[in-house]
Amino acid sequence: MSQKISSSPTPTSLQTLVSNEREFSWKVASNLFVSFKYAWAGISYSFQTQRNFRIHVSVCALAIGLSVFLHLQAVEIAVIGITSGLVLALELLNTAIESLVDLTVKQTYHDLAKIAKDCAAGAVLVSALVAVLVAGTLLLPPLVKLIISALYT
Repeated sequence: MSQKISSSPTPTSLQTLVSNEREFSWKVASNLFVSFKYAWAGISYSFQTQRNFRIHVSVCALAIGLSVFLHLQAVEIAVIGITSGLVLALELLNTAIESLVDLTVKQTYHDLAKIAKDCAAGAVLVSALVAVLVAGTLLLPPLVKLIISALYT
């Protein structure tokens, strides 16, 4: 059974994304700043290489911006922020799992690798659908009200 494997970054592009300072990253970070630097490197890598992560960041920013524009209550904005943050966190985990699976199977097809990647992607999909449901529930009523008032004034 032939399966197309998603393309991964080329070795030269990986070298630009992962600096030489990461050579000993398996060691415990020397301080909190270094820990944050490593975490930011992961977020940057995902943003630069993962189309879906960029889409999720854009939709998250749009949802939070719209909720502020519509003057939602702080708790409603927080709920939208939490659900959006969960989607972003799961997308980061999905990227990590996919990279680890590719490393393990050396980018050849394996049924268990497919299951791992599909389940990780499924987790992102479930969280994204829940985030859309939450945002829709909180954003649509005031948005419809704003549109109706704009049409009849």
